[in-house]
Amino acid sequence: MTIADGRTITLARRTFVTGLLGAVAAAPLAGPARAQAGRPEAGALYKDAAQPVAARVEDLLRRMTLEEKVAQMVGIWEKKGDIQAANGDFAPEKASRAFPHGLGQISRPSDFRGVDPSQNGAAGASGEAVNRDARQTADYINAAQRWAVEQTRLGIPIIMHEESLHGYTARNATSFPQSIALASTWDPELVTRVFSVAAREMRARGAQLALAPVVDVARDPRWGRIEETYGEDPHLVSEMGLAAIRGFQGETLPLAPDKVLVTLKHMTGHGQPENGTNVGPADISERTLRENFFPPFERAVTELPVQAVMASYNEIDGLPSHANRWLLHDVLRGEWGYKGSVVSDYFAIRELNSRHKMFGSIQEAAVRALDAGVDIELPDGEGYNHLPELVRSGKVSEAQIDEAVRRLLTMKFLSGVFESPYVDAAAAESKEATPDAIALARETAQRAMVLLKNDRGVLPLRADRIRKLAVLGTHARDTPIGGYSEVPRHVVSVLEGLQAEGRGKFEVVYSEAVRITESRVWAADEVKLVDPAVNARLIEKAVADARDADVIVMVLGDNEQTSREAWADNHLGDRDSIDLLGQQNDLARAIFALNKPTVVLLLNGRPLSVNYLAENAPALIEGWYLGQETGHAVADVLFGRVSPGGKLPVSIARSVGQLPIFYNHKPTSRRGYLFDTTAPLYPFGYGLSYTTFEMSEPRLSRASIGMGQSVQVSVDVRNTGRMKGDEVVQLYIRDDQASVTRPVKELKHFKRVTLEPGARTTVTFEVKPSDLWFWNIDMKRVVEPGTFTLSAGPNSADLKSTTLTVTE
Repeated sequence: MTIADGRTITLARRTFVTGLLGAVAAAPLAGPARAQAGRPEAGALYKDAAQPVAARVEDLLRRMTLEEKVAQMVGIWEKKGDIQAANGDFAPEKASRAFPHGLGQISRPSDFRGVDPSQNGAAGASGEAVNRDARQTADYINAAQRWAVEQTRLGIPIIMHEESLHGYTARNATSFPQSIALASTWDPELVTRVFSVAAREMRARGAQLALAPVVDVARDPRWGRIEETYGEDPHLVSEMGLAAIRGFQGETLPLAPDKVLVTLKHMTGHGQPENGTNVGPADISERTLRENFFPPFERAVTELPVQAVMASYNEIDGLPSHANRWLLHDVLRGEWGYKGSVVSDYFAIRELNSRHKMFGSIQEAAVRALDAGVDIELPDGEGYNHLPELVRSGKVSEAQIDEAVRRLLTMKFLSGVFESPYVDAAAAESKEATPDAIALARETAQRAMVLLKNDRGVLPLRADRIRKLAVLGTHARDTPIGGYSEVPRHVVSVLEGLQAEGRGKFEVVYSEAVRITESRVWAADEVKLVDPAVNARLIEKAVADARDADVIVMVLGDNEQTSREAWADNHLGDRDSIDLLGQQNDLARAIFALNKPTVVLLLNGRPLSVNYLAENAPALIEGWYLGQETGHAVADVLFGRVSPGGKLPVSIARSVGQLPIFYNHKPTSRRGYLFDTTAPLYPFGYGLSYTTFEMSEPRLSRASIGMGQSVQVSVDVRNTGRMKGDEVVQLYIRDDQASVTRPVKELKHFKRVTLEPGARTTVTFEVKPSDLWFWNIDMKRVVEPGTFTLSAGPNSADLKSTTLTVTE
C-alpha cells in the first residue's frame, strides 16, 4: 500500500497489529503530546478575521501539536456521556479530561445521545426518545463552544452537524415533504426556499453543518432509502441538489449568519445496491458511474463552494468507498479539483472491518481510510483516535494529517464559527416553524403531489355536491411524514385537513379501515404487520361507514417502518416486493364495489406497484410523504384551489420482475417478456393536471452546429383547458450514433410553468456541448459529430422530436 508521501507500507494484519502493540480498541485523545507552548498571543494571525482564510489556516496549523491536529479529525456522538452530565447538560470539566486537545465536531447536538448508553449501537435514532428543543440545543451548543474557545489551548471552536434531509431534523422544527416528494415538484427555486428555512432554523440553534443533501441517483425501489433521494435521473438529481445547496449555504462563502454548510451524500453508487438491500455492493461499471452516479456530485463541487462530501457505505468493484482512493482522491480531488473535506459516514471506518471484513484492527482501517482521502471520522473517533501513535510508529505521515486538518480548518473558518461561536439561545425558538415557514411547507406539499389518474373528472371535488365525505385509512388520521423526521409542533393529518374543509359544508366520517404495522416508529427495530383478521374487521366497518357517503377519500401506501434506512442487521428497511402491504388492496376492492366517487391518496416512501389501483381507482394521487402540512395541502388539491402539477422523479414498475426500470436505458434493454410488458406502470416524468396542455415539437435556432457550439431550443406550451394549472416542459436528448452505446434518451433540461386557461408561453433552453458529450472508449469526455434527436414533452414517454446535426 502506498500512502500520500510515497512511502509503501505493508498491511499484513498480524505484522500490523504487532507493530501497534496489539491495540485494537479506540483510544482516548488524552494521550501524551509534544511539549506545548502556552496559549497564543491575543493578536495571533489566525484570530484576525481580516486575514485571508488560507493564511489563517497555515498560521493555526503551524502552532498545533500532533494531538491537537488529530482532535480536529474526530467527532463525538455515542460517547457524549464523556462530555455531558447525567442530565445531558454539557460538562466542561469532563470534556477537558476526555478531549484535552480540543474536538472537531459534535454529532447531532439536538439529541440526547450518550445520556443513556444502552440506547447506543446504531447509526440512526433511538426509539421514541424526546430530544432537545430549540432553547436546550442552543444552551448546550453555547456551553460546548465556550469550553472549546475558552478552555482549550488554541481556542478552536467546534463544528456542530445535524441532519436536515427534508427540513431540520429537530424537535419542533419545520418538516417539509420528503426528498422524493421535493423532487416531484420539479421546481428547483422552491427547493432553494425550503432549505433556506432549514438553514435558518439550524443556525438559530448553533449548528453550522447539515448532513444533506442526498444526491444519490436511486435505481432500485426495493431499497428503503429511495425516499431520501431526488430520483433516478442524474440531471434532475443534480438540479435539485444544487437548489438545496443554494438554500442551505448560498452561492458564496464565508457563510451568511442564517446559512449552514452542506454535506453531499453519499459518494457513491449507494442507490443501486445488490438485491436492493442497503449498503450492498454496487455492481456498477466505471462508465455507468461516470454517466449516471458521478454527475450530481461533480456538478455540485464544481459549480458551488461545497466543503464536505460524505463517502458511502457500499463497495464498488471490491473497494468500499471509505477505502477507495481512486474515488475520493483521483476523481473527486484530481479530476474535479475539489478542495473541501471528505467526512466518513457513521461508523463506516469501523465497518471496513465489521461489515466488509477487510482488516484485523481498527488501526489498519484508519490507515486505509486516511490514505483513501477521508479527513474526519464520524460520529465518534474510533480508528482516528489512534492516529498519533500511527504517526509515531511510521504507519502514517504527519503530512497526511496536515492535509486533512488543513481542509477541516478551512471549513471552520469559512463557516464563521471562529467569529461567531455563540447564538442567542433566547431567540432560537422564535425562529422555527414561523408563519412563513408553515406557509412554505403547505405550498411545497401542494406542488409535490402527482395526479396519476382522474377518470370522468372525479377531481376536483365540489363541496356543494357533497353531503357526506368518508375518510378511510389509519394514516389519514395518523399521518406519516417519512424518515429522518423529528416531531414538528403539529402535523396536520389528512383527516384534520378534510374536517376543516367540510366545516359548515358537509359531514366528514372517519374509519380506520386498514392498519399496516403495529406502530410507525422509524427508529424501532422490530416491524410487526397487523393481523389480517384485525384488518378484516376494520374493512367490514369501513364499508358500512362509507356506504351512504357521497365521496370517499382513501389513504393507502407505506409508513416510516415499511420503507426506511436499514442501518443494522436488526433494523431492516428494504423489501423484496414493491406491492401494497397487508390488506390494503382488500380494502380497495371492497370500497370500489360500492361504486362511489373514490379518491385514493398514496402516502409512501418507495414507488409502489399499484396495478390494481391504477386499473380500478377513479382517481389516484401519488403524495409520497408531504410533511407537517399534509392535511391542508391535500384539501387544497382535492377541492381544486390548487391544480396538481407534480411529476414523477422515478419510473414506477409493475412488479419487481421488471427491475431495474429506469427510463434512460440502453437500446438493447426492454426487448420484452412472455406474457407481460416491459413498459412501466407509470413513466418517469409523468403527472396529470385538472386542466389540459398542448405542447409543440422543439424548434432549433439553427439545425446544425459545430462540436463546441450551443443551440437554442424553444417549445410552445398552451393551456387548453378551463383551469389554471402547471405543466413541466421536459427536454430529452438522444445521440443517434456513437462510438459507444448511448441511452435511448436522457433528460437535459426542464422548466415548470404556470398558465391561466387559454394562455400560451414559450420555454427556451440552451443546449450546450455539456448536454451532448459522453465518455468514449478511452473514457474521455467528448462530443462526436453526427445527429442528435431532441424531444420535448410532458413526460419521458409522450414526446415530439426534431433533429440536430453536429459537425466537426
